[in-house]
Amino acid sequence: MEKRKPIETREDIQLLVDSFYTKVRKDTLIGPIFNDVAKVDWDEHLPKLYNFWSDLLLGDDTYRGRPFPPHMKLNLQFGHFERWLRLFTETVDEHFIGLKASEAKERAMRIARNFMINLSLLDPN
Repeated sequence: MEKRKPIETREDIQLLVDSFYTKVRKDTLIGPIFNDVAKVDWDEHLPKLYNFWSDLLLGDDTYRGRPFPPHMKLNLQFGHFERWLRLFTETVDEHFIGLKASEAKERAMRIARNFMINLSLLDPN
């Protein structure tokens, strides 16, 4: 197993995103949402995800977009977010340690929570 390290560079973000979405695409619960329902064009989408997470964790100011609207039409349920979050946390823990790794997991939790609130899967209180 490779040595875990702090998240410090865009290359670290790319490793995180690529490793995570490799798992997502193979997952029996959420993989079909990405592959069959949303029909994600990964060559187009992955660079957006690199920018999104680089903005959040490294302050790169490269992401332009609104992440929530594309998710509105996917009929997502609580269990989908639970699995997404578990896979994300697992991926961070496999590759990274330190403050930015903890921040990545915390931000993912808040993103999942906010999406669920916006989709009315959670009570905002």
